[in-house]
Amino acid sequence: MNTDYDVIIIGGGPAGLAAAIYTSRARLRTLILEKESMGGELVNRELIENYPGFGEGVQGPELGAGMAEQAMNFGAEFEYAEVAGIEVKADHKVVVSEEGRYTCRGIIITSGSLPRKLGVPGEEEYDHRGVFYCATCDGPMFADKTVAVAGAGDSGLTDALALARIASKVMVLEYLPAPKASKVLQERAQAEAKITIQCATKIEAVVGGEQMTGVEIEDRSTGEKRRLDADGLLVRIGLIPNTQFLKGVLDLTPAGQIPVNEHMETAIPGIFAAGDVREHSPMQISTAVGDGVCAAMALGRYLESN
Repeated sequence: MNTDYDVIIIGGGPAGLAAAIYTSRARLRTLILEKESMGGELVNRELIENYPGFGEGVQGPELGAGMAEQAMNFGAEFEYAEVAGIEVKADHKVVVSEEGRYTCRGIIITSGSLPRKLGVPGEEEYDHRGVFYCATCDGPMFADKTVAVAGAGDSGLTDALALARIASKVMVLEYLPAPKASKVLQERAQAEAKITIQCATKIEAVVGGEQMTGVEIEDRSTGEKRRLDADGLLVRIGLIPNTQFLKGVLDLTPAGQIPVNEHMETAIPGIFAAGDVREHSPMQISTAVGDGVCAAMALGRYLESN
């Protein structure tokens, strides 16, 4: 069957863009479907310091734009569309979205992940009224204000340091007994006068009136409960794989990730998964790029033999 494309890549983050560079260079008709912004999570990263080749670090949007340009220069096509499902036929595959149906010979799923929410009272109510999930996008609204950050992992402390350049005070609240971030980020945060880190702290609710005015917390060591005044709350407590559209198509792990083998192949021939969505992913930009390359090369071999 003649298909619209040789390969459709679902998701325009680092894994998807890396895959597109390889498939388009192999002269495979390549389409990337992305529902929000080309670059995926990269557009939300102000500064990336651990991506190889950038001694002084690199701006996330800059890295994402460069990857997208590279893929387009080799012939990859881009469309903004939210994928609703996949259909597997005898001799081809169909990617279904609200914008239309696209046929292809192979699929690489690189749909990334979504911010994990706290799930506490007030979080939904004060979304965009104090509660936010992207420091790069929404941080400027908190100039000279007090901001709480949920999570002391790499993302939480990186964003706390960025917010400290804008806000008057940044309070990092970590559920675990100690920060999970790399030592260099912990050292920088501890050296920043505007930042405080409180571990063994459970956020129980977001409170306020028209706008958020604070968070209610519990000290997990003592059981003491109190309120912290804050104009904003940045939630950075992890990511959830964006795989809801695959239910009924592929078996997912309890965490929602896609089982793959060492070649990023799923249980369905011709469908591959890379980046945050695949099982055991370290959820790092550099490993997502490697996954995308691996999937693209494996898909090329699959198409040659089918």
